Amino acid sequence: MGFPETFKALSDPVRREILVMLKRGKMPAGEIGQHFDMTGATISYHLSQLKKAGLIFETKYKNYVYYEINVSVFEEIMLWFSQFNGGKQDGEKE
Repeated sequence: MGFPETFKALSDPVRREILVMLKRGKMPAGEIGQHFDMTGATISYHLSQLKKAGLIFETKYKNYVYYEINVSVFEEIMLWFSQFNGGKQDGEKE
């Protein structure tokens, strides 16, 4: 996915909170849902938006679906942001 989908997914505070939870490791959807006062369908929607943006991926084990962060997408975002670090680029005057 491209940056528009990524930034759209990151614009929601619930999805950002889910990502913070997942930085500790993979979690099943039910455990993620316990941290929020919303329906399972709403949690599923947020997870699907994060998955659509490529920020997380799922793995299935027995009767559970586990979600975890897709680190490579975050690395790509950080690399893109690093161009705005305020440092001089090659060929720029000081």
